[in-house]
Parts: sequence; C-alpha cells; structure tokens
Amino acid sequence: MNDTSKRPAWFLLTRHWLSLLGVALVATALISWLFVLPQQIRGHFDNPYVGIIVFLVLPAIFFAGLLLIPVGVYLSRRQIRGSLAEPTFDRKTALRRIAWFFGVTTLLNILIGTQVTYRAVKHMETPQFCGGSCHTMNPELAAFQNSPHSRLECVDCHVAPGAGGWVASKASGIRQLVETIRKTVPKPIPSAVASNRLVPAKETCENCHWPQKYSGVRLRLFSKYADDEANTRSETVLLMLLGGNRIAGIHGAHLGPGVHIRFAAADADRQTIPWIEYRNTNTGDVRAFVTSDTPPDAVKSLPQFDMQCVDCHNRPTHTFELPERAMDKALALGEIPVTLPYVKKKSVELLRTSYATSTEAADKLPAAFVDFYQQNYPALYASRSQDIREAGRSILAIYSRNVFPDLKVSWGTYPNNLGHTDFPGCFRCHDGSHTAGDGKTIAQDCNSCHEPLAMDEASPEILKTLGISERISKLQKQ
Repeated sequence: MNDTSKRPAWFLLTRHWLSLLGVALVATALISWLFVLPQQIRGHFDNPYVGIIVFLVLPAIFFAGLLLIPVGVYLSRRQIRGSLAEPTFDRKTALRRIAWFFGVTTLLNILIGTQVTYRAVKHMETPQFCGGSCHTMNPELAAFQNSPHSRLECVDCHVAPGAGGWVASKASGIRQLVETIRKTVPKPIPSAVASNRLVPAKETCENCHWPQKYSGVRLRLFSKYADDEANTRSETVLLMLLGGNRIAGIHGAHLGPGVHIRFAAADADRQTIPWIEYRNTNTGDVRAFVTSDTPPDAVKSLPQFDMQCVDCHNRPTHTFELPERAMDKALALGEIPVTLPYVKKKSVELLRTSYATSTEAADKLPAAFVDFYQQNYPALYASRSQDIREAGRSILAIYSRNVFPDLKVSWGTYPNNLGHTDFPGCFRCHDGSHTAGDGKTIAQDCNSCHEPLAMDEASPEILKTLGISERISKLQKQ
C-alpha cells in the first residue's frame, strides 16, 4: 500500500483537477472581493443588485471552492493508494506545476476582477442597468432620460443613506429580483408613492434642494398652440410665488418654520385626500380640515402621512406627458415645424390613437402623419417632404417615451401633482371643500401661489416689456 502521509499537502493538492478547480474558485472569490467589498463597506455602492453579488454570489463561489479542495485531495490520496506502482515524487516538477497554476490563476483573476467584476458592479450603478435590464422599468427609464435629473444615478434618490437604507435596498432588490424571475411584476408598476417604498425627501431630495431657503419669485412662460390650421400660438405668463423660510409663498406656507402638515389619503396614489391637519408650533395654531362627505370614523382607518416635497413634486424625474402638453412643448422648442398646417391637431389625434403594441405604433403613426399631408396638402408635401417625415419621427418619439401598451402604461397612467392643469394636483387640498371645526376652509385663492401676468394671450404686453417677444416671433416663423 502506498503511504501518502510522506507526500506534502500541496503535492496532493495539485494531483487532482477537482482540488485545482476549488483553489481557482477560492482565488476568484477572494480577488473579486478585493475589488468590490471595500467600495461597498465605504458606501460607494448602494445598488441592491451589487449586494446580491457581494453577499450571495461571491460567498457561494468561495465556499464551493473550499468544498472542492478536500474532495480533490481525498480523491488524490485514493488514486495513489490504489495504484500498483509508487508515484514518483519530483519536488521540482511539483513546485513548478503549482507555481504555474497559481501564476496563471492569479493573472486570470486579476483580469476578471478589473475588467469584469469591477466594471459589472459599476454598470449596476447606471440608470441603463436599473431601467434597461428589467423590461418593466422601461417606462421609468424613458421618462428619466427626458428629465432634469438625467445625469444622476438611480441610487441617489431611491436608496436612503446609512445602514437602514442599505438594508432596505437589499431587501427591496431581492424582492424585485424574485418578482422579475417569477414574472409577477404588476403592470403598470406602481409608483414609489403608491407602493409605500418612497425614501423620505429629507434623506434624498433635500441633499441638493433646500425648501426652507428663500426662492423668491420665478417667471414661468407656458406656450399653447390651437387646433386650427395656423396652429395659433398663445402665451400664459405666471409669476410663481415660491417663497421659503419665513417668506410667504408656496414653500413658506407648506414647509416654513414651525409648519407641520399631515394628511390622510383614501387611495394608494394619494389623489383623494379627505383629511388634513395643519400645525404651527411657533404660533400654536392647530386645525384639522375634513371634506363634508367624509364620516369622522372613516378618517381613523385611513393611512396618514407627513407632507413632504414629493407630495407635490411626485414626478420630479419620471414625468410622463399628456399629448397636448407634449406637442405644445415640441412646437415651442422648434422640434416640430409650427408652419405645417394642422400639425398640432393631427399630431394629438395620432398620439391618442390606440395601438396594440409599440411596434404597431412605429409602423402606423409616422405613416399616417405623412399620408395626411400627401392627401390634403400635396403641393406642400412635394416641397417639404423631408420636414414632414422628420416631424412624424418626432411625434413617434413623444409616443414612445410616454406610452407602453405591453406594460399597460398609457396617457395619464401616472398623475403629476405639480400644478392643477391636467390633474387635481393642488386642488386635492385647495378645493374649497376642506373645512375646519371653526368653519375656516383651505384657501383656493389663485394669487396665493402665483400672479397671472397674461392668460392665453396671443402677444402679451409683459413679453414685450421683458424684450423676449421678438425672439418668440422668430421661432414661430421657423
């Protein structure tokens, strides 16, 4: 019988491929950890999917390798004991073999760690991964890319700082992964507000924005185009009274010093608000406002929330447009020629047409737009066919970033609470029907939030005073 006890342990380690594979797996896990774990500990990576790699995948590889090593050593001993001839023990050959193995393994793992693992983790921090790797997140990604926050990463807003946020993100990531694998993701996906997974604004938004800071007033210009042949343009000019800190205005009234507002919502999207409590710790003023059709006992069973930025700015990044607003914006920016007859009316008609799939929309919408001008304005089409075709593609782009038939996302699926033009927004509370015990109601005075300088005027005098009316006229003639 051959005596394997005289052989060094590393000799037995190199004789069987299973033990070598185990060493390779252990080295792979350790080297990958060297690249990823320090960043995770310092909080540089908050993406929940990174945690799956660091705390599930890499440990599984590591312990699988540890398990294979003794199995390979055992099989190596068994081969030696079962052989008829004593295996030749050449120390130099064995050392050379193990040196080559560890050298090649280390080199490969460094390449894997730097070019694969690290880059994979970095990729998981990008919006393209968060929104593109999961099909059901495509609407959110499309809206994100068309937003003011498009240069931020998803984790900047969706993961709270600190250990609590880190743990919550891991739990949420695992849940999302399971839903994706099992194909049980709801369609359309609920908003962070509706799913009650919204990170408090104080931990995310207010890292960059300071609602108590005095913002003064802001001039807003809203351009609107009529459905007539000339696409007649009109302007609404508002002076927004933002306020802040102790200054009256939108922010001052809702988030000023000592002001605390709570409300009860009757639906997940918080579009119906039957009860509101206003509390000012500086003045001692406390009032509860209730709608007339709300029984007193009903409020107790409804979930209550502290008002924060996102209760009004609920779509700061993932904003979905309505056809009329999207066309007004595209025409005002010159993305679609305003000189095309009935371009506003026809575009909105095509955008509101129901298409079974996005592919069907891509096939039919631009073609129908071109056909309209071919049939009704043949001379115009002959001279401006390129403009018309490009306009058709721009209209399709509006549709493609707002409507996703397979995911049940259509116009108005996600309400925008900022303002009150297209959705209730401000009027969820400022509707004149919320009354306190002393008979006082929540104000619905338009001038509390904005001062109208022009309302749907073709050529507002205020724009002439500001010296920008000529620039707008030039844009209209393009």
